Amino acid sequence: MKTLVVLAAGIGSRYGGLKQMEPVGPSGEFILDYSVFDALRAGFKKVVFVIRRDIETPFRACLGARLEQRVAVAYVCQELAPLPAGFAAPPGRVKPWGTAHAVLSAAPAVDGPFAVVNADDFYGRASYAVLGEFLDRTTRPTEYALVGFTLRQTLSEQGRVARGVCAVGPDGLLRAAVERTRIEPRGEGARYLDQDGQWRPLTGDETVSMNMWGFQPSLFARLAAAFEAFLRERGADPAAEFYIPTVVTALIARGAVTARVLATPERWFGVTYPLEKAAVAASIRELVRAGVYPACLWEGSA
Repeated sequence: MKTLVVLAAGIGSRYGGLKQMEPVGPSGEFILDYSVFDALRAGFKKVVFVIRRDIETPFRACLGARLEQRVAVAYVCQELAPLPAGFAAPPGRVKPWGTAHAVLSAAPAVDGPFAVVNADDFYGRASYAVLGEFLDRTTRPTEYALVGFTLRQTLSEQGRVARGVCAVGPDGLLRAAVERTRIEPRGEGARYLDQDGQWRPLTGDETVSMNMWGFQPSLFARLAAAFEAFLRERGADPAAEFYIPTVVTALIARGAVTARVLATPERWFGVTYPLEKAAVAASIRELVRAGVYPACLWEGSA
């Protein structure tokens, strides 16, 4: 049974609110509604939401109530503690530990192949279809997948974004995904600010990770080991992030796993910043007019 794991615990500091529960569809749908709708069409049978404890009640009431009528739903909370023995969160740490820790938090609710997506990203119907097909045909416990998007189609005019910039081999396998957290458009391409404060150019044609992954349950033990290593090396830094691309890249470098990069014709869009909400709503209206989605997403589907 394929499971969709939705990462919805992000604080959304750049957005200024709970962007996971912003209506963008013509009948008040959230981006999350479209994610689940597309996942169901791609054969996923269960959804696991990774959320924060402080948003659990409104999240369940606002979104969970209607989805629970249509698919098996589970909730897990990503929290700073408990941590492995011998570790403690540093003073001043407020944010969760990052996307890889969010996936690790979902382990008790997942018992088969699973996809990982962000709550505030619209990936498109074809992206879920190609990932669902991969998980259906893959049996090797160490064979993972990444749905790759073109950097130029994932940038925001409203501010900087974080993307996992990918190196892909001629065999279609991921060689590495390097997390770049300060990318912005520049001319026909883009640029990012490196750790030394220097601007580095990007062409805009790079393949990037938007955190749409396909995994096997074997990932969880590897994540647990990698998280302990992360805490030893960077746990004292209140701003350090434990990223999925970083973990997968390290596993690939050791020859422990492979990750196939899956092409998608879809254009990504999302609501990193408040001003992007109108553009997302307009894009969804176009998809409704084109017949990709019904005007009332869940009407008659309960």
